[in-house]
Amino acid sequence: MNPKSRPTSFDIAYRAGVSQATVSRALRDSPLVSEETRRRIREIARELNYKVDKNASNLRRQSSVTLALLLFEDPTPNDTLINPFFLTMLGSITRACARQGYDLLVSFQQFSEDWHADYQDAHKADGLILLGYGDWFTTRDKLDRLVQQGTHFVRWGPVLADQPGVSIGSDNREGGRLVGRHLAGLGRRRIAYLGANQLTAPEFRDRYLGLCDALDEGGIAVDPALQIDVIDSTELAGYAAAQALLARGVAFDAMFCASDLIAIGAMRALAEHGRRIPEDVAVVGFDDQPVAAFTHPPLTTVLQDTKRAGETLVHTLIREIRGETVASEVLVPSLVVRGSCGIGRATSTKAPRPSRAR
Repeated sequence: MNPKSRPTSFDIAYRAGVSQATVSRALRDSPLVSEETRRRIREIARELNYKVDKNASNLRRQSSVTLALLLFEDPTPNDTLINPFFLTMLGSITRACARQGYDLLVSFQQFSEDWHADYQDAHKADGLILLGYGDWFTTRDKLDRLVQQGTHFVRWGPVLADQPGVSIGSDNREGGRLVGRHLAGLGRRRIAYLGANQLTAPEFRDRYLGLCDALDEGGIAVDPALQIDVIDSTELAGYAAAQALLARGVAFDAMFCASDLIAIGAMRALAEHGRRIPEDVAVVGFDDQPVAAFTHPPLTTVLQDTKRAGETLVHTLIREIRGETVASEVLVPSLVVRGSCGIGRATSTKAPRPSRAR
């Protein structure tokens, strides 16, 4: 086919009775164009077999139609340096980008002085999705710099009142409450916590505070001797923390771990010390990573909805890039009960869906 005979956006504009600029906005789903007009323009584009010249469109708009997913380098037992929890979110982020017509660039966070220039200013990406952060206080200064530079970004992490930029995160305190209430309901009274209780790790700290809330509700005393600070979310860190707790010689009949990986390491330490799970110690993790269902016994854990999280991160960032008003959002977790708490089959605290009439 002769390229000169290919339909253009001006042809669509003529058929639709609108300007060419309106056609361009409609084809990228701009909220400045009404839904009815966008639908009519899309129908005409299909009839004409119109294909967007992505390179030309990007040059006109100074847009890459690409989002950058930047991962924090976490300590891992291998050389991936990626927390497996974020890998479970990657699929939903990729699919959400594809549905919105965006490419996805995956790399690691650098935060050099001109870090933003490598992406938005250089038109490699229109905005950034940040997963993981390390020390919150150190990261906050870097996020402040991104805000000052006008970089479009959204991050997965704690939603705090005075935070820079927009965050999508889980209600970690409620997750801790779910665990505490469940363990107390099983008659456990000496509940240990393996995870940080520090302002530099706000997500882990909120999980501990939620546990304390639930213990207070049940009239159960909070014993500081049952809390072990764990910063790294790894099996090795969980194993070392459980060993440290056992070395204290304090009695405990349950263990809440700030992540599934910490719980898996702790379960190994308990087994080496002859502590039966769940008969002697009930164990609960956090994240519901795929491996949690295949530990022995299967691990009770708090589910963070990674599918919804990934979709929300992408949709929020694209809206911000388009100039729309966006806000941080907290996602509600749920408790998945498995054998490590004495239940033989997997159940969930989520409300059952209503059955359809037949």
